[in-house]
Amino acid sequence: MARELHTARLTQKTCISDPAQCFHLEYVIEGLDQFAFKPGQFVSLVKEDSRGKMQTRAYSIASAPRANAFDLCVNRVEGGFFSNLLADMEEGDPIGFHGPHGLFTLRQPLTDAILIATGTGIAPMRGFIEHLFPDHGPSLSNGRKIWLVYGTRYPTELYYREFFERKAAEHEDFEYITTLSRAKEDWTGQRGYVQEHVARIATEHLSSQSQDMPTAAEGAPGFNIHAYICGLNDMVSANRERLTSLGWDKKQIIFERYD
Repeated sequence: MARELHTARLTQKTCISDPAQCFHLEYVIEGLDQFAFKPGQFVSLVKEDSRGKMQTRAYSIASAPRANAFDLCVNRVEGGFFSNLLADMEEGDPIGFHGPHGLFTLRQPLTDAILIATGTGIAPMRGFIEHLFPDHGPSLSNGRKIWLVYGTRYPTELYYREFFERKAAEHEDFEYITTLSRAKEDWTGQRGYVQEHVARIATEHLSSQSQDMPTAAEGAPGFNIHAYICGLNDMVSANRERLTSLGWDKKQIIFERYD
């Protein structure tokens, strides 16, 4: 069965890291009043290349639902067809796509959650946070504690840093943790890989829970917290292994790989 194709038109393009050539792209969909998707899902973009072959590439949506619009976060990649096409788009340019797709979504009922990302894996996390902590209206976190652990190599690769810092300042149940693997001496924040900080949060969370506290979901001990991981395979695997070694069930760990 053929998937329904839509046309999205670029309405705003922002370079959010010049050294990394990372762009925040905002699109509006032609012919639709509403684009219904769940935060964390992705769209599949389609475009014919110079040889006449149709190319398809999946990109996580970097926003919460709003009318007929969605945002993407894209890095320019040397020799990459789609990444460079998107990075070179001008406002008003169209792109075809189908979707939404994917199961990388917040499980219900919502529990405490550790969001874990590296690189452009931050895209769906931005969608989660926009949804849970909207600029207008009440928080949808229902008092659940949300951690975002974001790891990169350099400060220039901390995409959407101001957005997440503002949300953390506005909401005491949201904590934003950044860690750099190649930080210089003047970096005053966290260092190392994300799994080290995730393990600390998971251990502290377990120790803070009463043994006889009823679970928030799924009816089994430990399901009062979930992890959502997005990034390259090695990072995803390292965090899954670390959490399962701490006694987590695999069902508590939701992940999306980029490679």
